[in-house]
Amino acid sequence: MSSEEMLLTAVRGRSGWIISDGKAGHEAQCRGVFEALGLSYEIKRISPGRLQRALAPYVPVARSEQFGAPGSTFAPPWPDFAIAAGRLTAPYIRALKRHAGRATYTIILQDPKVPLSTADLFWMPEHDLRRGANVVTTIVAPHRFSPARLADLRAMAPPAAFLTVPRPWVAVLLGGDGSSYNFTPDDQARLAGVLQSIAAQGAGLLVTPSRRTAPSLVAAIAETTADYPRFLWDGTGENPYPAMLAHADRFVVTADSVNMCGEPAVTGRPIHLFSPSGGSAKFQRFHGALARHGATRALPDMVTTLDDWSYPPLYAAADIARAIAERWERRRAMLSGRAGT
Repeated sequence: MSSEEMLLTAVRGRSGWIISDGKAGHEAQCRGVFEALGLSYEIKRISPGRLQRALAPYVPVARSEQFGAPGSTFAPPWPDFAIAAGRLTAPYIRALKRHAGRATYTIILQDPKVPLSTADLFWMPEHDLRRGANVVTTIVAPHRFSPARLADLRAMAPPAAFLTVPRPWVAVLLGGDGSSYNFTPDDQARLAGVLQSIAAQGAGLLVTPSRRTAPSLVAAIAETTADYPRFLWDGTGENPYPAMLAHADRFVVTADSVNMCGEPAVTGRPIHLFSPSGGSAKFQRFHGALARHGATRALPDMVTTLDDWSYPPLYAAADIARAIAERWERRRAMLSGRAGT
């Protein structure tokens, strides 16, 4: 057994709390890390009051929540590990660290703009510039689509709707307007046109919108690709996204989402990046790192041949889990040594 396997074996099965603000993206990142660690965890969802919401992460947990009192949401026995993401959850990690001390190893994902002493370990994406002795970074964000989970999905038959379109299957992951990017009418027409050119090469499009995708973008793609076999998810029935990650041969992803660009990188399969109007320095650093790794290439406005390539898969949850296990074991050994003196 390797030293890494021994570390993870020592952690596996221990208890964990995910302190969740209810945001699906935050919760998925936390669950991905704890699942990579093999913890037995429970989710503690918070509902701070108006004042705490407005002033988080700088104010403490409200006294009315009775943090640490028997019968409250946050009461002993304390977990071995606790993880959280987002500014609303930082006060709860701070309170837990104060009550549980070294009994609980605390982790914060992302940067809620608190002192690095707030938790034992922070994870931040490489495109954020904050660094510290207890900060670990990866190119992509953690998620729940482990190689093992994707292997299980690949062992299952693809959804019947996928089988109505030819291969290669090109999964099209659509985002939408946000703080950094904006899908103008020209952007929507440009994306619809390039997808039409991909379909014209004989590829089968598997298209899924997200909650932020404008209906006008979906309509433009539906109209432009209507003469070609394609699957366009209309939001009914089971979400095909996991099956797309498992079975697609290539991906077209809009550049506006770190998660949506990073998750397909676990497959090692080509990611063609479509950039709408806008951008930011952070996104430039993120997309630059993905391109240097070999995961992404810019999507041209007209596709005449379907490029194919591969790269080492990126699975950040495992990298973060390894860092947590190493540092937790180091601290445990230090505390054990002190106890023996």
